Amino acid sequence: MGYPRLGGEGGKGGDVWVVAHNKMTLKQLKDKYPMKRFVAGEGANSRVSALKGSKGKDCEIPVPVGISVTDENGKIIGELNKEKERILVAEGGLGGKLFTNFLPLKGQKRVIHLDLKLIADVGLVGFPNAGKSSLLSQISHAKPAIADYAFTTLKPELGKIMYNDFKQISVADLPGLIEGAHVNKGMGHKFLKHIERTKQLLFVVDISGFQLSSQTQYRTAFETIILLTKELELYKEEVQTKPALLAVNKMDLPDAQDKFRVLMKQLQNPKDFLHLFEKNMIPARTMEFQHIIPISAITREGIDELKNCIRKSLDEHANQENDAYHKKQLLNLQVSNTVSYSEPQSKNALTSSRMDRI
Repeated sequence: MGYPRLGGEGGKGGDVWVVAHNKMTLKQLKDKYPMKRFVAGEGANSRVSALKGSKGKDCEIPVPVGISVTDENGKIIGELNKEKERILVAEGGLGGKLFTNFLPLKGQKRVIHLDLKLIADVGLVGFPNAGKSSLLSQISHAKPAIADYAFTTLKPELGKIMYNDFKQISVADLPGLIEGAHVNKGMGHKFLKHIERTKQLLFVVDISGFQLSSQTQYRTAFETIILLTKELELYKEEVQTKPALLAVNKMDLPDAQDKFRVLMKQLQNPKDFLHLFEKNMIPARTMEFQHIIPISAITREGIDELKNCIRKSLDEHANQENDAYHKKQLLNLQVSNTVSYSEPQSKNALTSSRMDRI
């Protein structure tokens, strides 16, 4: 509250921040704050000895890195991807001032939702039982559940590919998609939200095709790729722009080589085969794979080549991002050092290579 007689101003209320911490988990947050209510401190009143009241104490909500913060309407407030990053979620009210009749104003009151998304270099994309978990166990030290039935993976599994020069690449094995995942069928959004945080996609398809059950339609390997692409597009188009590789799994099966040759022909000219699909199943743009590698997660055929292609693709992408960053920095530097005039400078004009900053 303000001090009307002397024109004193009350202190502003504290703010509520969401702050990322590497060692924090959502379970720890829930256990520590079971009421899920966070309140910042009140600003101090104005008084004779301190006409301007001190600001109220801020409240910090500790959350794990990789959190996405949304409001009660589902609008994204922000994301925290690094240690100590912070987002202001509720601002404290103003202290009592002349224009508030020396009465304090209420601060923001807000309901927020915290959504943790897995962060990985590579995300495995595929229908159930495509062999993603078997593949992860071959390229990393992860030990996911493996079985010969669909939906073995019910939650994301994270593994790391280790290279001889000690380079490490994280790979996420995500629950299998089914047709309609974009509208939350099957694992739906529980799977697709993690795709947003990966740098690169690795499609894994069964060379013999896929059929979820006897009541569902059989899909060839090519149809599987088109349908996966469509699901990603319907969920969020930006996901489709990520660099992608294709691992054609189960090449140890009979007739696999013949089926692979047919698949390669279809992938070289996908538009020639899109007439076989219903119109609502055709994606606006087909996925362009940087590498297509035939593999067998059982016999380890092609596994070393796949690991090399993953690294090569990530390195190329990182180099492109670095080049783009350096070009942007150079352009900003050139702009800041360039001063152009349409008329000659007057005698009193300042001359400096940094005049635009004066």
